[in-house]
Amino acid sequence: MSLARMTLGSYRCFSRPQDIELRPVTLVLGRNNAGKSALVRAPVVIGTGIRTESPEPLDLDQLGETMVDSFTDLVYGNRALGSVQLGLRLDGRILDPIELSATVQHIREHHTQVVSELTVTIGGVRRLRVEWELTDPRPTPRYTVEVDGETWTEVPLRFRGLFPVEVADRDRPADSLPPRFDGLLRELSLKIRRSYPKVRYFGPFRDRPQRRYRLPGRTPPEVGILGEHAAGILANDKVRHQSRLIRRLNNEFSDYLPGWKLDVAERGGMWSVVLISRDDDTIQVNLADAGTGVAQALPVFVQRAADLLDPTDRPVLEIIEQPELHLHPAAHAALADLYLTAAQRTSTQFLIETHSETLLLRLRRRIAEGLDSELVAVYFVDSVDGAATARRIHVDEFGNLDYWPEGVFSEDYEETKNLARAQWERRDARAG
Repeated sequence: MSLARMTLGSYRCFSRPQDIELRPVTLVLGRNNAGKSALVRAPVVIGTGIRTESPEPLDLDQLGETMVDSFTDLVYGNRALGSVQLGLRLDGRILDPIELSATVQHIREHHTQVVSELTVTIGGVRRLRVEWELTDPRPTPRYTVEVDGETWTEVPLRFRGLFPVEVADRDRPADSLPPRFDGLLRELSLKIRRSYPKVRYFGPFRDRPQRRYRLPGRTPPEVGILGEHAAGILANDKVRHQSRLIRRLNNEFSDYLPGWKLDVAERGGMWSVVLISRDDDTIQVNLADAGTGVAQALPVFVQRAADLLDPTDRPVLEIIEQPELHLHPAAHAALADLYLTAAQRTSTQFLIETHSETLLLRLRRRIAEGLDSELVAVYFVDSVDGAATARRIHVDEFGNLDYWPEGVFSEDYEETKNLARAQWERRDARAG
């Protein structure tokens, strides 16, 4: 199932609840340090509470220190007694939609967190609701539990991530809970774990290319957060798969590297990623000597080619920060087409944080040319007095925007206007 909507409350720099609808291509824009990265990384954080074996509500060990220091780092204002509200909606072609809302409370004196509220709705019917009864969380917190319309109180629950999976204390009277109570809890938990899309995250910086690489023992499943596995994927494809992926990459993305094609060459038992002139194949350039923009964009192209070569029906949410980094503005528009095409040809949806006006303009142009505007969502993140908000900018069928913040992407206009003013003033001074 695809992630159709997420809700964030008291989360990082967002003090008030934010309701974000995701489309096949969702663009997030805003000024520096406004909160864009916090927003686009939220599905990664939510995923740590869904696909985990940890008893903690959010398994932050999955993320590492580069993304989050501690749970309080997720709470607005870093409040030690604060909580975070998380919500999502999963939609599928034939399956009933799943909605989930949860509140995770930090307990400062015990250095732990508790799911203080959880609601799961499937097909519009509330299947589960648990509410913490403010008992001591150290032994086992107790909850009021509603399952399929029946309610029980003082139920001690054991959690796996955000979900209760079993009753922790069987000293309760045998007739107070139905025999399949634990089974129902685990069934709901498993259903959501299986339905949550695979989340693929690209950080804002990709690894610098090396001159030579070792051949990996097996194919890396993805290019990695920093694009660190892209060269290994290409080398493995060259040696073990007769360059199937490399040929696909060169055919699909030739417009992005005009005059060049990509290959992998053996150098003394090691492997180098090279660019070869299409006019003269004796001219080869090691990727380490190519422009920074090419090296930064290569992992994106490799992942796209891999998805096209081996398509899967399993939904994937790909998050990428600043895909245009180090690329000439002329290439920004091509990136917009790249993501639109990938969203239409594969089961991947994209959540993109960008500073590129050109990328947005290309999306608007494609909509004006007939692309379904429902494929695209645009949000602008702004911050006032340290509190961020994400405002939806609607794009109509002609590519028009219903809102645009004052002073954003106005730099070219202002520079042109001031240039013209300076030219006129100098001409007047000379004429005088």
